[in-house]
Amino acid sequence: MTEYALEVEGLSKTFGGKPAVRDVSFKARKGELTGFLGPNGAGKTTTLRMSLGVIVPDTGTVKLFGETPNASSMDRVGFLPEERGVYRKMTAEAVIVFFARLKGLSASEARRRALVYLERFGLKDAATKKIKELSKGMAQKIQIISAIIHEPDFIILDEPFSGLDPVNQAMLEQVIREQAQAGRTVLFSTHVMEHAERLCDRIVLMARGQKVFDGRVDEALARVPRQVTLGASAGSNLAEVISPMGEIETLAPDEDGAVNLLLTLKPGVDAQDVLRACVQAGVPLTRFEPRRPHLHDAFVALVGEDAVETLRQEA
Repeated sequence: MTEYALEVEGLSKTFGGKPAVRDVSFKARKGELTGFLGPNGAGKTTTLRMSLGVIVPDTGTVKLFGETPNASSMDRVGFLPEERGVYRKMTAEAVIVFFARLKGLSASEARRRALVYLERFGLKDAATKKIKELSKGMAQKIQIISAIIHEPDFIILDEPFSGLDPVNQAMLEQVIREQAQAGRTVLFSTHVMEHAERLCDRIVLMARGQKVFDGRVDEALARVPRQVTLGASAGSNLAEVISPMGEIETLAPDEDGAVNLLLTLKPGVDAQDVLRACVQAGVPLTRFEPRRPHLHDAFVALVGEDAVETLRQEA
């Protein structure tokens, strides 16, 4: 028995002579919540489709639960594709029951679960409405339910938060947590890194079709240079005291003329070292704010600011 729900090795894919995915390898460990992150166009969707056999890779191999994807292993997977699409003339309940039946549930159990999930997602009153009568966000929630209704061992969600308002995004985050807490393996792709930062055990960062990082969230954040914002009265020797500890950037002064500086710490220096130096030097601090790094900062640190801007323009 393998410890991984998904193992991809050396996946590559070219469309029309343009590389979409280049030699991507990663593993999704059973029971973990993994974020597959990167800007639009980074190759996330193509990689996920190759992982499920929807697209045949030019090179590379895929294993689901330790074996080549097949009908049996696919029955253990719940998949939400990036392109949304459910049968518009069917009712919400009928759509969910249909997908549950495809995954082997009995008619009675499929209907029971459908009603439970519809209520859980705030869609109880929409059960008998046709999909075409629902909002885009409501239809998306129906498709999310359809992906998890059979309680699969492995859940793959491609951009699940796209199209949902903040309230429903928070609700979906809680649903994803519940699935992971139930022991299921969850892999979701997103270009909004705040979701992954709150949810994930591990992340895989993609840029221009290549993997640029694969590891725990705290390991990614450790790649970000630590920063501290400091303020002191005009005329103080703040810059002189802290300059040996890192690179200084001058920020806008306060209305009373107090100096504000952003200090990017050298390796091996932490915020407490800076505070200690200021106290010992008698610098009258008006501001001391260590900056908490985020996954976006880690992505910038890994691929470079210029590359991030180029990716943003290409997206």
